[in-house]
Amino acid sequence: MATGDHISKQYDQQLEDMRSRVLQMGGLVESQLRAALDAFENVDIEAAQAVVDADKRVNEQEVELDRMVNHLIARRQPTAGDLRMITGVSKATTDLERAGDEATKIARAAKWLRDKGGGYRMNRIPDIRGSGNIASNMLRGALDAFARMDVLAAASIIRDDQGVDDRFKAILRQLITFMMEDARTISAAIDTIWVAKAIERIGDHAKNIAETVIFIAEGTDVRHVSVDELPRAPDGQA
Repeated sequence: MATGDHISKQYDQQLEDMRSRVLQMGGLVESQLRAALDAFENVDIEAAQAVVDADKRVNEQEVELDRMVNHLIARRQPTAGDLRMITGVSKATTDLERAGDEATKIARAAKWLRDKGGGYRMNRIPDIRGSGNIASNMLRGALDAFARMDVLAAASIIRDDQGVDDRFKAILRQLITFMMEDARTISAAIDTIWVAKAIERIGDHAKNIAETVIFIAEGTDVRHVSVDELPRAPDGQA
């Protein structure tokens, strides 16, 4: 009996370690994104390079989490809620790694702008920073929802994704106007579109993580449901 208890406690600890690793990886990606936004706004090449270098650590954590997932599935043969947790970790890990890749793209764009003499200050478009802040907050919120398995918070993150999409469209309209008015802005504007698209995709990955939280907690797949069908707090509650 003691041996069984020991195995059970060891298994619970492995699950908790895996959850903690996801949050650690998420924190690194969140820092990577904020640093990338600063580097792009300030055309800071050293800061941009630091973001690019950090991507290696994100990739290493993805590999380690994949190893942990495969080990638990092979050795423990989990079922029900535990299996949802483990497969959910795998999905969240993939989204975090891809969000890190998008942050790296933003950092690289800072280098492109420097090579082009500041890019006619495309990096100062207010909607770029505003959109980046929304995506960063979404990522942080999704990770917090994951830590607490908070379904209502996760649903709120999913609804927020529309704000990032709307800002991307606004940025695109601005940049098209600039390119039509002054052909010298075309190259820098195209680079800035890549940044705006990267931010939008980070918002998508945060949304995916929030959807994964709901799947783990409730066993419900909300990837293709309307926002009106998402969980809501009862009337009169926050």
